[in-house]
Amino acid sequence: MVTPPLIYKILPEALWQQAREDGVFRGAPVDLADGYIHFSTAEQVAETAARHFGGQAGLVLLAVDPSSLTELKWETSRGGALFPHLYADMEASKVVWAKPLPWRQGRHIFPALA
Repeated sequence: MVTPPLIYKILPEALWQQAREDGVFRGAPVDLADGYIHFSTAEQVAETAARHFGGQAGLVLLAVDPSSLTELKWETSRGGALFPHLYADMEASKVVWAKPLPWRQGRHIFPALA
């Protein structure tokens, strides 16, 4: 498998603000329940948004360099695809960029994923 240059995390803006203040992101409620932080690739993130965040406003999209995450594992999930899962807290400084993920006209509007 070729590792993509960036992986993505969708979360409420308030959680990202808290992570920036704390200097670390420990996970959203679903991450804490599952025992790892869920990420998606560029090819997976739109479906992740539709399945798990439909209708939600006030979200942010984080981009992270997967090579900076030593506890990252690629595991089979939805439809047999490999998804990146982080089995550790993530330092907020690992985030390459964070951009709003607005909900408009029945869908999320994604920024350029690069």
